Amino acid sequence: MTDQTEEQTTTVAAGEDSDITVKQAKPSVDETVKKLEKMSFSIWPPTQRTRDAVIKRLIETLSDKSVLSDRYGIVPADEAADVASRIEEDAFNAASASPVAANDDGIEILQCYSKEISKRMLDTVKSRSASSAASLTPDEKDGATTDSSAQDGESSTVEA
Repeated sequence: MTDQTEEQTTTVAAGEDSDITVKQAKPSVDETVKKLEKMSFSIWPPTQRTRDAVIKRLIETLSDKSVLSDRYGIVPADEAADVASRIEEDAFNAASASPVAANDDGIEILQCYSKEISKRMLDTVKSRSASSAASLTPDEKDGATTDSSAQDGESSTVEA
């Protein structure tokens, strides 16, 4: 804003030179417009920094208390890191290979990427939950745990 004020001051002080000042300012505006017209903006593919942030957020979602963990259980942090990296890479590859990727500025492919991540994350926690549920004993499925110290035929059950 100070540039405009200084230019106006110069124009008023110069009097007859005011046409010169305006003509000198105009080409810079035209150049800026031309540069903006040539500039393209694309949000796909995401930068490595963005992909790393996605992985970090996936790890937090899988390994911390959340609505997802309330339903399917918490994934240990070391396992969550491996799973998150795999989910992100698979989702990135799937989105890149999608037919949308061929002629898009990035919005639709980014949506595809996001949906792939969500789908793969849910599939992972569901299958993990199902496999851990399948390995439980009938008593554990009902909410009871078996005392492992009773191995001589006696078993004690503790209600959870």
